[in-house]
Amino acid sequence: MVKVPGPFKTPPSITLDPKPLADVPDAPLAPGSGDARAPRSASRRSEIPVFEVMQITDEVARRRHAGHDVVSLCAGEPSARPAPGTLQPAGYTGPLGTTPLREAIAGHYRDWYGVEVDPGRVAVTTGSSGAFQLVFLTAFDPGDRVALVSPGYPAYRNILTALGVHVVEIATGPETRYQPTPQLLDEAVREHGDLAGLIVASPANPTGTMLARSELQSLVEWCSAKGARFISDEIYHGITFIDAGPDSRGVSAVELDSDAIVINSFSKYWGMTGWRLGWALLPEDLVAPFEALASNFALSPPAPAQELAMRAFSPETYAERDSVVQGFAKARALILDAEQSLNWGAAAPSDGAFYYYSELGPQLERFGDSSSYARALLEGADVAVVPGGDFDPVAGHRAVRLSYAAGEAAVAEALDRIIRFQG
Repeated sequence: MVKVPGPFKTPPSITLDPKPLADVPDAPLAPGSGDARAPRSASRRSEIPVFEVMQITDEVARRRHAGHDVVSLCAGEPSARPAPGTLQPAGYTGPLGTTPLREAIAGHYRDWYGVEVDPGRVAVTTGSSGAFQLVFLTAFDPGDRVALVSPGYPAYRNILTALGVHVVEIATGPETRYQPTPQLLDEAVREHGDLAGLIVASPANPTGTMLARSELQSLVEWCSAKGARFISDEIYHGITFIDAGPDSRGVSAVELDSDAIVINSFSKYWGMTGWRLGWALLPEDLVAPFEALASNFALSPPAPAQELAMRAFSPETYAERDSVVQGFAKARALILDAEQSLNWGAAAPSDGAFYYYSELGPQLERFGDSSSYARALLEGADVAVVPGGDFDPVAGHRAVRLSYAAGEAAVAEALDRIIRFQG
């Protein structure tokens, strides 16, 4: 078994005390100090695992600065990005974004999904990450139970945990194509109690799997019947590789239920990762509470990014980004064609997004776990991939995620290096 020391650490598995944060006692008095108190430690809500993708991204930057020719299949960041153009000085906007951009986003739902959305229900946010934080704060109280699938995007789990919400992780696999089902939700309720919400993603990170319209409908109806909030992460809509048809870009939950919460972003399909701009579609009862929180937490979304985003919905931009998606498809095909040569294990079907999530199979016998494999691959072949522990705390040590957002040439070079590295 190969053990290679590396520059990034495996995130710890942390279980937080489920009691409300308000019940945490004050810091104890220091012995013999009178009224003086011992220095406070960091908050309990900060005791969450670091997002290992970003650690590896930082290490890639350091290695490149040191002269290494690193091929990164790590972050979900399209290499083809829009030019910023000329931006004018800008001040604060409203806490939910500018009216023109909110109207343009509503128009996007009319054009792509054939559904009318009131622009007043559109909240522009500082990336989808800002949307998740504000949605979770608006929709859930400490102690509520919220379900999500594993493997899945780790920030759902970590943000909810930091907010004192109980996370109910539903283990999924090939039998349900790594997506939840009403039956799995019923089992979760029997084991953990009633759910306050469910988070789904289609296409999903890290598996790339998608829910068909009927499957999404069944989950929406389950939540409606149980009084649970349904939150649909749709940031990879438009990056899909399924057969052409009315649902080829993905089915939006807002088509099925106006009370569904939808989160999206300009980062993936439009490639605007660093501009930190996303949005949420909110049910009527959450608009005012969401705005109150947004006005205090962020004041307003970044104004220059909102100005640039107005160009996202032109026919020319859609055509440009669709051509980028065609490039993702070619990179995906390279990976699928190389599966036998990679000699890994079972892989999730990559219907959309730009990820390939696979068990390592025989490579586990050499390296022990996916973190050791990823460290060895980065140091021995200058290729960055992500260990699966971020996405699945239980079984992720057996899997890795490749991002083919870097494009066809980078993926071809990385595959060649990986195969030579493994011998």
